[in-house]
Amino acid sequence: EEAEHKGWCDTELSTNEQTRKEKTEAVETLHAEIDQLEASIAKLTEDISELTKAVAELDAAMSEATTLRLDEKAKNEQTIKDAGEAQTAVAQALTVLKEFYAKAGEATAFMQQQPAAPEIFDAPYKGMQSENGGVIGMLEVIESDFARLEADTTAGEATAQKEYDNFMTDSKV
Repeated sequence: EEAEHKGWCDTELSTNEQTRKEKTEAVETLHAEIDQLEASIAKLTEDISELTKAVAELDAAMSEATTLRLDEKAKNEQTIKDAGEAQTAVAQALTVLKEFYAKAGEATAFMQQQPAAPEIFDAPYKGMQSENGGVIGMLEVIESDFARLEADTTAGEATAQKEYDNFMTDSKV
């Protein structure tokens, strides 16, 4: 019976030793998994911190872009308005000058009571219209400059608005 009991004890001891080895390996595996997960948590926490910072910077950039865009838009609208008003004013000035020169072309100066007009006044005064375009030519150039300014500003405004819209779309979180 003692031999039987010793056999049983030996069997139990080897079974327990095997179980202990398995459990120890399981504990070591779980500790390694815990260490790996803790490292992963630390890395993800760092990533979250970096991404939060990046989102904050992006929000600041979007806010600044909006402010700059609103300022630029107001400036462009004022430029377009001013160019339109200037074109109207120059067109009115051209009309007045053209009417003046048309009337001046019909009249001669000092024809009232002089029996013989000096040679200098024998033809109507038409101004210096033919000299390199004169005042009218200059005003027409100015008018075209204002038209070009208005067109360029309008095109620039459209381009800037499109770029702003694209930036805001790309920057949405």
